[in-house]
Amino acid sequence: MLAPQSSPMLLTRNLLYTGITRAKKLLIIIGSERIVDFMVNNVDSKKRNTGLEYKLRKVFEE
Repeated sequence: MLAPQSSPMLLTRNLLYTGITRAKKLLIIIGSERIVDFMVNNVDSKKRNTGLEYKLRKVFEE
């Protein structure tokens, strides 16, 4: 799992948890200990406005 220095909005505990739980046999985290520690402590989860629902509705309308 790549954990680069990026926007705090992307470095969340939920993302780290997802990476850990999806690993089947082995997980290697590539990134600094500081970034991983930040992710562990970043419980801030914002509602993301991706537009996914709108896009899916347009696909199924066709």
